[in-house]
Amino acid sequence: MLITLTYRIETPGSVEAMANKIASDQSTGTFVAVPGETEELKARVAARVLAIRPLEDTFSPTWPEAETGQRLNRADVDIAFPLDAIGTDLSALMTIAIGGVFSIRGMTGIRIVDMKLPEAFKGAHPGPQFGIDGSRRLTGVEGRPIIGTIVKPALGLRPHETAELVGELIESGVDFIKDDEKLMSPAYSPLKERVAAIMPRILDHEQKTGKKVMYAFGISHADPDEMMRNHDLVLKAGGNCAVVNINSVGFGGMSFLRKRSGLVLHAHRNGWDVLTRDPGAGMDFKVYQQFWRLLGVDQFQINGIRIKYWEPDESFVQSFKAVSTPLFDPSDRPLPVAGSGQWGGQAPDTYRRTGRTTDLLYLCGGGIVSHPGGPAAGVRAVQQAWQAAVADIPLGDYAKDHPELAASLAKFGDGKE
Repeated sequence: MLITLTYRIETPGSVEAMANKIASDQSTGTFVAVPGETEELKARVAARVLAIRPLEDTFSPTWPEAETGQRLNRADVDIAFPLDAIGTDLSALMTIAIGGVFSIRGMTGIRIVDMKLPEAFKGAHPGPQFGIDGSRRLTGVEGRPIIGTIVKPALGLRPHETAELVGELIESGVDFIKDDEKLMSPAYSPLKERVAAIMPRILDHEQKTGKKVMYAFGISHADPDEMMRNHDLVLKAGGNCAVVNINSVGFGGMSFLRKRSGLVLHAHRNGWDVLTRDPGAGMDFKVYQQFWRLLGVDQFQINGIRIKYWEPDESFVQSFKAVSTPLFDPSDRPLPVAGSGQWGGQAPDTYRRTGRTTDLLYLCGGGIVSHPGGPAAGVRAVQQAWQAAVADIPLGDYAKDHPELAASLAKFGDGKE
């Protein structure tokens, strides 16, 4: 069985030579012969180059290691690693097939653009516990996107003040609320006090209406034991979801948490931009997301259409496709989460460009809470936008009979779709 990585190589020299060097250096290669080294041994565990697909040359190096104006050769290269050489350990996979290649001399850029794993990885890792189906079951939402909003930490809200805002949001008809990823357990809002202030309101609303709004508390911590105590605090209080800053807690922290978790794990990928923002280096989300899905995230934030950050729309579309494509079977798909500057105005393009699906969590901060009619009107406006999107009705036309959407278009879209 083989693990296949696709590397986008940029080099002033031979791409083929560089591909062979990666295969050698990252498996059996040494700079001198070592005792016990045999051709038979190499044949069993050595990586090998499968294919080289040339790309257009460039004169702009990703890294400043080429002469000015020098022609640089580019190609996508498939290299296969025997499963015997790596196993199913994700830290070994990251170290051998990804981490080490960035230190190899002779390249002016390298990016990991694809990774194909054999079936052996399926049984080695738990994958999502809840995923799309579990998120829908716990929120009671079917046939439309789960609509969510965010409690921002920059306001400096104390627990009782946060609970007041949450109470208003719960009454608005929203399906999901989350702590901002920067809100974990600061001095002004310790997690224990925040949980104690918020959960009674959620449970009381459930008793009255039958609807339990999913609230994702920020439980991330560098110490896995402390993170687990945070998890237990939320679960014991009747909560069902947690925000996990996956790059901050790492593979080990995520694995430790997932194996013991009773909560929906909402993955925030802050820090991912360090790995991907330079188009000639780092890795594609298509590769990155596989690690976290195997480890067991249930919901995955991937930005959205026309966001407030640097990421272009096409990157979101590709990220959505990546998390929505089964690794081994449909149950290993996390719920995609579209966020960042979202309001109803992006619903038609989001629906169209993601394959006309409603299997997503549509996360709006100011697009809900800053609606001129208040949060309840904000929720209705987003729901109406999605109704229009699914029915292929222009938002402007739909807004004629839906005042909440009309007000949203006027405020966030200058009256335009």
